[in-house]
Order: sequence, then structure tokens, then C-alpha cells
Amino acid sequence: MGKRVLLIEDEPNIIEALSFILSRDGWTVHTHEDGTTAMRKVLAMPPDMIILDVMLPGRSGFDILRDLRATDVTKNIPVMMLTARGQEKDRELAQRLGANHFMTKPFSNTEVRDYVRNFMEA
Repeated sequence: MGKRVLLIEDEPNIIEALSFILSRDGWTVHTHEDGTTAMRKVLAMPPDMIILDVMLPGRSGFDILRDLRATDVTKNIPVMMLTARGQEKDRELAQRLGANHFMTKPFSNTEVRDYVRNFMEA
């Protein structure tokens, strides 16, 4: 079975760029843009990895991460958080809630691809 990543992000340029680079690297990329319904999307077909934006319409990525870690089906799915806010308190909160990695925007697409590749092959 192929590697599946769910990108939960609301910025079209980031969705397009990351979908392209991860697809080219062999991933099947699913996307979702709404924080309110993100957990429903995850539970419908749990991915191998989640890339999760902090600031989403409806609910924050932090709230979604908290739900992911509290749900048996999703508690062990690796989560990489993306944010335009690179403050230390945000990084600490992400770690405390169980994020596997935290990346600040702007980032290079290859940086994301390399992290996903290396983390999933480890």
C-alpha cells in the first residue's frame, strides 16, 4: 500500500506546492482546508502522516492535535505542525501536545519533503 499524507492547510499556494513535491516523491497526498471538519477527514481514512497548519478556519491546529492524541485510532500518527507564528511558546505548546515536528513558515518545499522522507523511513 502506498504512503499517504494528509495535508491540513488553508493556503492554496502551500497546498499546491507541498502536494506537488510530496506526490513527486511517491506519496499519495490528500488535503483538507477546514479545522472544524478536520478530525472527520482524518478518521474517515487515517493517513500515514499528517501535516497540520496551526491557523485554520474553524479550529486551530493545536485543538486538532489535542484531539488526534486523545483518540486511539490517531494517537500514534506522526504530525508535523506548520505555522507562520514561530514563537517559542507555540513550539513548546506543539511539543507538549505531541507534535513530532514543528516547522515555521516560510520554509522550503524540499525541507518539508526531506523531513517527511527521513521521518517515515526511520
